[in-house]
Amino acid sequence: MQLGLDFGRVEALVAGVDEVGRGPLCGAVVTAAVILDPERPILGLNDSKKLSEARREALFEEIREKALAWCIARAEVEEIDRLNILQATMLAMQRAVEGLAVTPRLALIDGNRCPKLTIPCAPVIKGDAQVPAIAAASILAKVARDREMLALDALYPGYGLARHKGYPTAMHLEALVRLGPSPIHRRSFAPVRELLDAVSRSCALSDAPAS
Repeated sequence: MQLGLDFGRVEALVAGVDEVGRGPLCGAVVTAAVILDPERPILGLNDSKKLSEARREALFEEIREKALAWCIARAEVEEIDRLNILQATMLAMQRAVEGLAVTPRLALIDGNRCPKLTIPCAPVIKGDAQVPAIAAASILAKVARDREMLALDALYPGYGLARHKGYPTAMHLEALVRLGPSPIHRRSFAPVRELLDAVSRSCALSDAPAS
């Protein structure tokens, strides 16, 4: 049985912020910010990882319909490689909060640190299992990124993106060695970087003049 969070704890004009996609080897990191409406409760909100795919999909639509404001944002692969995954995640969270149609009085961020914002904010460790607005944000981010990985699976077949969503599973690592990195793979992540380094060394050896 999937129990939801207590909706009586929803505070007015408080945004919940969460991310999905820090660990994968490819694709964007996706964030969401949600301001729930205390007058329009959403039953069954919870950490997106604790919900079935079907339940997440249903809640995704209900959150977008009933929330006072919501925004899904992202940081692209190029930004992840340039800034590092932590700073790219902070940037994507900042974009999500700034993209809200309603300005919150406070942003509660899942995790142990906050992005740079123009409004007060506070981190909440394991917030997606404690704060309804953060749980709602985790659902929006998770569903949005999963849908994107399904679409990317059709563009870059063979990696199994629809199954593992870009995470470094044995299946993904084997495909990476067999096919090489795609344009959406994060060059700064160790498995991808090490593979590219190995290819570069191999090419340098093959190009070396015979003694």
